[in-house]
Amino acid sequence: MPWKQNYTASDEIGLKDDDVHWPDGNRCCLAVTVDLSLASKGEGLSARDLSDDRAMFGLHEGMAQLLGTLARHNIKATFTVPGAMAEMLKDRLRDLAANGHEIAAHGFKHEDVSGLERGDEKARMELTTEILTKVLGKRPDGWYSLPRQSDPFAVGTISPNTADLLLDAGYAYMGNGLSDDIPHYWVADFEQRRAILTLPYFYHFDDQFFLLFPAKGTGLEHADTLFANCRAEFDAQYKRGRYFNMTLHPHAIGWAHRLKLLDDFFAYVRGFPGIWNPTGGEIAGYWQQSYPADTHLKLEDSIWRDYPGSLS
Repeated sequence: MPWKQNYTASDEIGLKDDDVHWPDGNRCCLAVTVDLSLASKGEGLSARDLSDDRAMFGLHEGMAQLLGTLARHNIKATFTVPGAMAEMLKDRLRDLAANGHEIAAHGFKHEDVSGLERGDEKARMELTTEILTKVLGKRPDGWYSLPRQSDPFAVGTISPNTADLLLDAGYAYMGNGLSDDIPHYWVADFEQRRAILTLPYFYHFDDQFFLLFPAKGTGLEHADTLFANCRAEFDAQYKRGRYFNMTLHPHAIGWAHRLKLLDDFFAYVRGFPGIWNPTGGEIAGYWQQSYPADTHLKLEDSIWRDYPGSLS
């Protein structure tokens, strides 16, 4: 699709299957994201979010069991954390990094920034970066804007300024985009060809949208469907030689029966040869070297024309 200001935010021109290659001749990329945020609403983290039963379970038992499952299958993950939670979790975050996982930023309070003024969003981004740098001893490479369960849209929220601010702040990648099933470039400025690398995210493979019980008390749990989705998508992406990503929340996936399904899924995936399982930062480093924006960001002038009632 040709590019148009405020009409599409990425290049929208993906790579064909035969053009996608992974390190060391691997067949498929497996990316696992673990969202540590406990924010329940667009306003971001509240004191209640950090102290309710869901939080206590997720930060302790759920996290311990999830880490055990990842370790059994030698799975590396990218853990996303809001700046406001980082100091509270500093020992855990440092242990995760020491064990080969990545820690990425997830906003200041994992708030909806779509309505913020540019200066306000910039200040929050700078504060988040400062906090995580202090806790980890290094700047985070990635920035995520994953959805909250109560959001009206299951895609996460950014503002018109987010991508540009991330580039100014020196971030290597943004962690969730819907425009392609492989890493792609999110365009911040068409005229200057200014863009940030973006990793795929799909809510079809995000546990929070399938595991509403018991937090909601409704019995609306579809763990079997979640893993049916994951297995079908992995099979398809492996066949094509592309990219599979799943997003997990310790407070959701950390229950024993759900972990059994996750354990079975990882065992299934590990039965395939040629699986590359990097962190988000490792994916970004490889993609920017192998498919740099200078040669692979293909933009065209828009053929769109405004018409009455076109919403432009």
